[in-house]
Amino acid sequence: MSESILVAKALVGPDFRPVGPSEIHMSDGRITAVTPAPAGAKTTALALPAPVNAHDHARPLSATSFGLAGEPLETWLVGLGAMPPVDAGLAARAALARAALGGSAAVMVHLTRPMGLVPLEEEVLQIADAADAVGLRIALALSLRDRNPLTYGDHGPVLDALSANGDVAAASRLAATLNRPMPPIAAQIDAVERVAGALKGRGVDVQFGPTGPQWCSPDLLQAIAEASARTGRRVHMHLLETRYQRAWADQHFPDGIVQFLDRIGLLGPRLTLAHGTWCRAEELAAIAAAGATIAINTSSNLHLKSGIAPVTAMKAAGVRVAMGLDGCALDEDDDALRELRLMRLLHAGHGFDEGLSRQDVLSAACRAGRATLGLPEGGQLVAGAPADILLLDMTALDRDGLLPVDPRALLFARARREHILGLWVEGRHVISNRTLVGLNAAEAESALRAAYRDALPGTAEFREDWSKLRPALAAWFRDRMGCC
Repeated sequence: MSESILVAKALVGPDFRPVGPSEIHMSDGRITAVTPAPAGAKTTALALPAPVNAHDHARPLSATSFGLAGEPLETWLVGLGAMPPVDAGLAARAALARAALGGSAAVMVHLTRPMGLVPLEEEVLQIADAADAVGLRIALALSLRDRNPLTYGDHGPVLDALSANGDVAAASRLAATLNRPMPPIAAQIDAVERVAGALKGRGVDVQFGPTGPQWCSPDLLQAIAEASARTGRRVHMHLLETRYQRAWADQHFPDGIVQFLDRIGLLGPRLTLAHGTWCRAEELAAIAAAGATIAINTSSNLHLKSGIAPVTAMKAAGVRVAMGLDGCALDEDDDALRELRLMRLLHAGHGFDEGLSRQDVLSAACRAGRATLGLPEGGQLVAGAPADILLLDMTALDRDGLLPVDPRALLFARARREHILGLWVEGRHVISNRTLVGLNAAEAESALRAAYRDALPGTAEFREDWSKLRPALAAWFRDRMGCC
């Protein structure tokens, strides 16, 4: 099927050069040409390649709604126990609809918290169905872990602190949860292959998703490296997100955590590392040399007090940098446009220093993440590229309309999800006239909130224990992990 889009301006080619007025021609999911618009054609749209969200979890609702605003990652993760499981298909429809309305054409779903209400193979099919309904492309990395369920080490002191404070019942309940055995390594590797079999033919790139070195034993990481080499399957893993993870890595891998990943064969072009917030110069050099990608998550790191990633150092080292939203964009609305603006503002440099250019940020947001999701090369408005196209309202962006202004300047100064007019993913019209085509996003959100209200009694006991657990958990990290 052939289609064309008339636009006032388009950011074309690898340098995102503004041209226009233009007509973008599409056929069979690809751009066939970008030509000057016919004389007299009237349009106010700006076209750019649609961003790719290179690290996310398709989290159904913000953890802020469950009382976790402002928590550091280490307590925030445990506090997610306040969120009861709900229907996975409904959760994914709402989350992915939000992603599309925020401008993303594709999303990495690092499935770290399956709902568990149905068998895993059925749950991932529900997630794939949701992606199809919305019209987005997804990759799915299945979570793998086999140690440290509560802290980065012996959690006995946390239980002891609860008991010493008279919270014996809470300590007993927590111990029962922590003592549940984790699946053997071979079973976890097999689960990834079963999921891949269930999703065969669905266009979903299934990946190994080790949660992070502090949660994965060296034996598990070695097994993943061997399975990835054997199958060619990609690996998606958190790395050095917080200063406590940095301290843990230095304690347990004095020769270097990145060097360890290299020695076991995990560091390479198939690996995507989420965050890298506390990476050092020599680690960035090794990551760049191996051809791995770092998916940074600017807003998430700010919300969770994790720090600001050394993105200009990543650029200087030659690291391939992609942009992720991590389910925690600045306004908790999955706005990919605001995220790329924030990335540029934080890393543009000071004064006349040169940090990240607009081209750097657009490349990270639109191009670099594609390979990490197993997508074909693209992220450009050029003939032959996948027709992943985002349209913005130029009239609203150029609200004063006084002089000709480079549309890239307007994009990086003002663009947000409210400016989105349309979205195409592989030529499929996903957003038309500011509205999602495939499903009613407001109805999905409303149904999801109702489902959570119905399910909340199931986590009442955890929420009662949380006020007692949180101080003991925070004290463990302050006292034992220290600072770098």
